[in-house]
Amino acid sequence: MSRSRQARAEEPPSDEWLTVESMDLDAQGVAHNAAGKVVFIDGALPGEEVQVRVHKRKNNWEQASMTALRHESSQRVRPQCPHFGTCGGCKMQHFHIGAQIATKQRALEDALWHLGKVKAERMLRPIEGPAWGYRYRARLSVRFVAKKGKVLIGFHERQSSYVADMDSCDVLPPRVSTMLLPLRALIAAMDQRDRLPQIELAAGDEVLALVLRHLEPLSTADLARLRAFGIEHGVQWWLQPKGPDTVRRLDDGGPALAYALPEFGITMPFRPTDFTQVNPHINGVLVARALRLLDAQADERVIDWFCGLGNFTLPIATQAREVLGIEGSEALVERARENAVVNGQSEKTSFAARNLFELAPADLAAYGDADRWLVDPPREGAFALAKALADLHADASIAPGFGLPRRIVYVSCNPATLARDAGLLVHQAGYRCSAAGAVNMFPHTAHVESIAVFDREP
Repeated sequence: MSRSRQARAEEPPSDEWLTVESMDLDAQGVAHNAAGKVVFIDGALPGEEVQVRVHKRKNNWEQASMTALRHESSQRVRPQCPHFGTCGGCKMQHFHIGAQIATKQRALEDALWHLGKVKAERMLRPIEGPAWGYRYRARLSVRFVAKKGKVLIGFHERQSSYVADMDSCDVLPPRVSTMLLPLRALIAAMDQRDRLPQIELAAGDEVLALVLRHLEPLSTADLARLRAFGIEHGVQWWLQPKGPDTVRRLDDGGPALAYALPEFGITMPFRPTDFTQVNPHINGVLVARALRLLDAQADERVIDWFCGLGNFTLPIATQAREVLGIEGSEALVERARENAVVNGQSEKTSFAARNLFELAPADLAAYGDADRWLVDPPREGAFALAKALADLHADASIAPGFGLPRRIVYVSCNPATLARDAGLLVHQAGYRCSAAGAVNMFPHTAHVESIAVFDREP
């Protein structure tokens, strides 16, 4: 650390009391100091009066941590996890769960208005579920610390590359949380313990899969250790020697990794490296709400953009005449086709792979008219899709006779890109935002998921 950076880190606490006005999308309290400069405060909640130590200064803002609390928010609660504050996996355990959800709903509304100049005609009730034990997908870092003679397995510490020293984790399923110490003992006993950087968790309804990343081939003894652990703890081991496409089961046999959407009679097999939602409790409710909002009729054609392995496509196929799923990953498209066969929906579904971040209006029109769209993009959003739709609305000569969908249901994991795309749909493509609401997919984190509905008059 340079001498100047060290001096900033050791800056003494300020004696000024700041009033926290709001919370930002990184779960930091937001205040203004006497000079009018914005101060982002780790650990502070709206309405509190705090003193801080500044760690970073810029021309227009400062970043700080709380050193004293004079007026405590009524929404402050005691964090359940003993590692909260050190572990970087959660940022909002000190904030009442109801207040977390309300904050995310306001963040969605603010993003739509300030970034997209869009106001939803109706705010939907936020989708919420269990606050603990919800995280069925997780990437856990593994480090053998030679100086301490022990193995660490968990999330990184806050703003650090170090692995948090965790012996439990309340957002992981309880059986996984209680498995952290046995896992540490397992890795510590392995011949390649210093060449095993990561364990990825993927839990289905019946199967708990762990993907072990290994930088060197595993010894026969290490493979035996994994098998014994798997039998004792009910774990299905997968091995990853290189990239995600190298992931393979340690041993064949046993039930497949899968989750069910019972409301639609759908079962979704998946590989542990496939994209699936982290929170299966919320996913089931989200799919059901999305389909109610989509309101596909038996004689209609629907396009599911960014369809993945068919999480929305196959349920939609139980209601619509025809569904086209489009996805950027060839591997996920192949998995979606397989899942359509498994669920008896292959006659009503078709799938295509293409880069949806490079989509011209003519490319969009080539997929044909659809009565309704479901859009579920990654954090980057669906700008190319929304822009192509706006261009087709502005210039009918690009694709004569092409009909824009009457309704679009947009599922988002980033309120900023949703707001950007909403601005295009509302101000340039002839839609109105008829409804929007937050989805608390990741309790105790600052991550905001949401759903929005866009309607176009005939």
